[in-house]
Amino acid sequence: MIADNVRRVRERIAAAAARAGRSGGDVELLAATKGRSVAEIEEAVSAGVRAIGENRVQEAAAKFPALRGRVSMHMIGHLQRNKVRNALGIFDLIHSVISVRLAEEIEREAARAGGAARVLIEVNVSGEDQKFGVAPDGLPALLDAAAGLAHIRVEGLMAMAPFSEDAEASRPFFRRLRRLAAEAARKERPRVEMRRLSMGMTQDFETAVEEGATIVRVGAAIFG
Repeated sequence: MIADNVRRVRERIAAAAARAGRSGGDVELLAATKGRSVAEIEEAVSAGVRAIGENRVQEAAAKFPALRGRVSMHMIGHLQRNKVRNALGIFDLIHSVISVRLAEEIEREAARAGGAARVLIEVNVSGEDQKFGVAPDGLPALLDAAAGLAHIRVEGLMAMAPFSEDAEASRPFFRRLRRLAAEAARKERPRVEMRRLSMGMTQDFETAVEEGATIVRVGAAIFG
């Protein structure tokens, strides 16, 4: 069943990309694995999924060792500063940098480990109090600060639209993130790029692809 679901999701991604004049190959399918067993994840990987994302460091630490080297591992949930050291030992890409303080903690731990952390900046495009993320008007200052950190590589932005059964309701928020990325790209900053847009989940990933997503985070549509 999971293999069939992966195939159907990929077909939907390809169709959405074609509607926008894009290639489906430009969109990375990330399987959101919160609450899923290692056996379920293994089935998705066997079906061709090459990126998986977890919301919690502890859960990832329990699941990911068996998958290391086979998939790209992403932190897609809120990251607390006291979990940064462990997160950098697990994840290839962190989607959820929301503040200068968090960026500075990642810098310290990446420098200690002798590497460079790959991150996305999470933007609260909806303005909802319950959502994490830097406010859109605070994004330039956060990018400026990140550019001054030698052990961080910013690869783009991430956002979540307000939940709705109507995928079309997400479009203005995805469009806003795409425009924020375009604005940010106009200013040259060291170690800052805007080549990735992580947006769209099971209920709205096709709309996200139409609006420029390069990573979609899909859970229920894969695992049921």
